[in-house]
Amino acid sequence: MFRSQRYSDFSISLQLSRKLLLGFLFMVTAIQEASAEQRIVEHSMGSTKVSGTPVKVVTLFQGATDTAVALGVIPVGVVDSWVQQPTYKYLRKDLADVPHVGLESQPNLEVIAGLQPDLIVASKRRHEKIYGHLSQIAPTIALETVFDFKDTVAMMGLAMNRQQQANALLQSWKNRVADFQQRIPQKLGEQWPLEVAVLNFRADHARIYLKDSFAGSILNDLGFIRPANHPQGQWVVKLSTKESIPTMNADVFFVFMTEDDPAVKRNYLQWTNHPLWKSLDAARNHQVFQVDEVAWNMSGGIMGANQMLDQVYEHFGLNPVM
Repeated sequence: MFRSQRYSDFSISLQLSRKLLLGFLFMVTAIQEASAEQRIVEHSMGSTKVSGTPVKVVTLFQGATDTAVALGVIPVGVVDSWVQQPTYKYLRKDLADVPHVGLESQPNLEVIAGLQPDLIVASKRRHEKIYGHLSQIAPTIALETVFDFKDTVAMMGLAMNRQQQANALLQSWKNRVADFQQRIPQKLGEQWPLEVAVLNFRADHARIYLKDSFAGSILNDLGFIRPANHPQGQWVVKLSTKESIPTMNADVFFVFMTEDDPAVKRNYLQWTNHPLWKSLDAARNHQVFQVDEVAWNMSGGIMGANQMLDQVYEHFGLNPVM
């Protein structure tokens, strides 16, 4: 009788322990699910609470649109491209049926609201003045700039509940950069590292894109160096007169411009036929190379960055690692 009672008590105790364990596991699972369901995203305009996995995303700058596609999400609304309107060629297949919500610099709030998004991706640089209105339409995150593609991937990955995909994209980028850094000194020997300048010609002036620009940050990652006279903490320098041509000097020039604009083409010829241009190191050594303005400047996202890196690999006769 005594043994039977002890066995019964033990059995009851075991059942209670199992129930408590299952209850604890259920609670932990619920907490994890709640954490995935609701996230606080810190960004340049404050913090935003995002719930679940957003599927109706509106992207208000080029790099955000690029990044959304790279993360496997087709936005429900995008802004017009700067060139190759209305959509960059490399994104046309993915965005063929996606509505446009206006210009990056002036998106249409009424159209955005009509799309009933569950997440808006903006930038402080472009949308600081309308951020309050955007936040009333849907949870809105704002990147500081429009060209820091790695921050864009990380923040959008968190906001869109696609951290795993975002981490994979960033790891792939790191692997490709490391591969280039390893192989380029073997290719160029003592010539490496090269001093580089990224130049852009407009209809009435020229520009030097610096280390903090989209292309500049990528070249910096790859190991290129900048001339000592290039300003720090800026992303671009505007040159209004040809007397400023000597400030461009570097071992190699990568040049982009809107080729189908006659005024731009004319200005480019005027600058590059000037005696001061002919005295520059890159010009004298035939190291002036024209590159794709979308990949090198307009895209602003991880897909564009990889296209630019492909072109750098190709330029130096290296097979790109994927």
